[in-house]
Amino acid sequence: MGQSVGNAGVFLVMTLVNLYLFIVMMRFILQFSQADFYNPISQAIAKATSPLVNPLQKTLKPLGRVSIATLVIAFFVKVIGISLVFIIAGEGVPPAMNLILGALTGVITTLLDIYFYALIGSIILSWVAPQSSHPGAMLIYQITEPVMSPVRNILPSMGGLDLSPIFVFIGINVLEIMVMGTLGQASGMPRYLIAGM
Repeated sequence: MGQSVGNAGVFLVMTLVNLYLFIVMMRFILQFSQADFYNPISQAIAKATSPLVNPLQKTLKPLGRVSIATLVIAFFVKVIGISLVFIIAGEGVPPAMNLILGALTGVITTLLDIYFYALIGSIILSWVAPQSSHPGAMLIYQITEPVMSPVRNILPSMGGLDLSPIFVFIGINVLEIMVMGTLGQASGMPRYLIAGM
């Protein structure tokens, strides 16, 4: 009974932490991409993250389009999540360096996962609803375009065939393997605990 309650607690904490981390990183990406702030989805994300991010932004000013305050909040959300999982499992708080490396891995992989799924969404939308004005579709295009545009400019013209998503997918996978292979292994934590979505 105790084991199953502990497993349920770990599952609940990880789900809630990863969900909020996803929302915080979405805010970071939307700001970086200079997405439409008045989009209802952008508004909902801003409202969900403002209580934590806005006070910190008074001290940690953005560096251009990079919101340092949002990244700091994302890091501490993951730190708290990992710590709670260890406490629920009865192992106490992990060593500080392991916790820092695990949290960094979680934040980076969440960022990469969001771009990965947004790219899949943009490819599907380009097939089924290329001119969609739905708020979700508009945000997906605004998120992915700053990543795909530089790649598209490098690639030679393929007669209307856009191969940039393939190269971006490869880049995302290479980065994720590198992050998990270095930071993830150095943290000494199981993959399920530090991985993104």
